Amino acid sequence: MKAAQAMKGYDPIRIRAFQSLAQQLAERAPKPRPEPRPESRAFLPFFEAYFSNYIEGTEFTVEEAASIALDGLIPADRPEDAHDVAGTYRIVNDLDGLREPMAVAGDFLDVLRLRHAAVMEGRPNKSPGQFKTRANRAGMTEFVAPESVEGTLRAGWEELERLDDPFARAVFMMFMVAEVHPFDDGNGRTARIMMNSELVRLGESRIIIPTVIRDEYLSGLTAMTHNSRASALVSVLDFAQRYTRAIDFTEFASAHQQLTQTNAFLTTREAEQQMVRLELPNPRQ
Repeated sequence: MKAAQAMKGYDPIRIRAFQSLAQQLAERAPKPRPEPRPESRAFLPFFEAYFSNYIEGTEFTVEEAASIALDGLIPADRPEDAHDVAGTYRIVNDLDGLREPMAVAGDFLDVLRLRHAAVMEGRPNKSPGQFKTRANRAGMTEFVAPESVEGTLRAGWEELERLDDPFARAVFMMFMVAEVHPFDDGNGRTARIMMNSELVRLGESRIIIPTVIRDEYLSGLTAMTHNSRASALVSVLDFAQRYTRAIDFTEFASAHQQLTQTNAFLTTREAEQQMVRLELPNPRQ
């Protein structure tokens, strides 16, 4: 009714999915994971940006990505991909920006568009910061129709505001943006930025999704989309948060070494072939 009165359409199937996810998250016992000492997290934003882009197929070596994000060197042969990495890094490395309050749905929509514009600044043909005007899909999933994007996001915001636990809010935020898919491109990266901004704003540890659990993460999203089952998505993000919190990001080299030793950079196939999985560096974390 509110959407109709505001002359904004919405996707009722997605609203039901949001309501289901919010209910499942509300029934989960909170597991507070405060952010460790800030001085030990210096290179966390870099690896967050690196993995978030790798998930989407923007593949660089760690050394190449570091020269792009940390040194500002844009390779001539892949400028658009490099700008994706650089734009993502600038956002996730800006703590003040990530903590920007969003009091109402309008604030949320403004921040969402601004962050997307920053990620996609190197791809003007993808309409940075502008909601899509053509339908988009991935595999068997057709996302929210362009005319229903804003109304569906506004309705989702109302569900989000009923959640208090930082992890629950982060998971809901990420799923909501990914499920609506409001932009032509860059939706996954933007969804994960919005997820971690909720955690940073509320003083909780961020979530990095290493390459080795990429397929589990995507399968969790699919299960929620098609079956309204949140358990797989919650499980993989819960473990990813524990993992991220356990890594010491004080120095680039030592963080890289820990990530390598715990199998973070392996693809799912490589991990299966080697019969290994993502491991916590300190199981007590």
